[in-house]
Amino acid sequence: MVLALGVSAAAYSQAKKPTIMVVPSDAWCNKNGYMTEFDNQGTTVKMPDYIKALQSNTDLLLVISKINELMSEREFPLKNLESSLKSLQSQAAEDAMLSSKSGAALAESPVDKLKQVAKADIWMQLTWTVNQTGPKKSITFNLQGLDAYTDKQVAGASGTGQPSFSAEVPVLLEEAVLAHLDNFNAQLQTHFDDMAANGREVALRVRVWDSFDGDLEKEYGDDELRTIIENWVGDNTVKGRFSTSDATERLMVFEQVRIPLYNDKGRALDTRNWADGLRKMLREKYQIESKVMMKGLGQAQIIIGEK
Repeated sequence: MVLALGVSAAAYSQAKKPTIMVVPSDAWCNKNGYMTEFDNQGTTVKMPDYIKALQSNTDLLLVISKINELMSEREFPLKNLESSLKSLQSQAAEDAMLSSKSGAALAESPVDKLKQVAKADIWMQLTWTVNQTGPKKSITFNLQGLDAYTDKQVAGASGTGQPSFSAEVPVLLEEAVLAHLDNFNAQLQTHFDDMAANGREVALRVRVWDSFDGDLEKEYGDDELRTIIENWVGDNTVKGRFSTSDATERLMVFEQVRIPLYNDKGRALDTRNWADGLRKMLREKYQIESKVMMKGLGQAQIIIGEK
């Protein structure tokens, strides 16, 4: 087993790996009473309260530490949940939510804000339960690898470990997970390799402030503004991959937009920086002001007309 794990780790180290952050699943947080309510533009939404969970449940700290250790042994870059939460708390207060004259707004949930700070490629969501039969215990676990930009599951593993007299949850978890972890990591690597070849999937919405003199059908030279925007998206995606799911005089929605992982200087490229390229193009070529707003890591919105 040790030899097999060593060979797998050596194989993975040949390629750049996704950055990982281990978090308890929403189901685990809900079951254990670690949820909080978030006001999303008048609608109450329940979200996991990671701070309360980490401060109240020592098993969670030990479990995250153990999974981090196993992933570190396989040379995956890690972001620590507790450290990321502290960074989020230490930041200056967020600006008040921006609204247009029509009342439109874009809210970010606490988890969206955490993703902005952590900027991990993959969130490893972990759920576990402890089973007891007489003096022996075992762990049933479910591990999900979620793309932090799209929330799509890209890897998964689940199972139940062998019964043991050990009472320590991290030990039971390690014994249960080890048989599945390298297959799980291979799935993560396949997803990341696909991103390297075909781009990271994000989404873009283009809207218009009421104060803007015109709309997306306004012509600049021989083209309407929405055509100019669509051409820019095509020119700045990997292999021109995107789909336009909606295009009206005041709204454009681009989905399955594949942006490069790195810019032309070799620096990591995120959704905000990519969308900011469109903002700069509109200002420099057409003297059109606009504002970039984010929801999480993978959804950018550009509102045209003013900042």
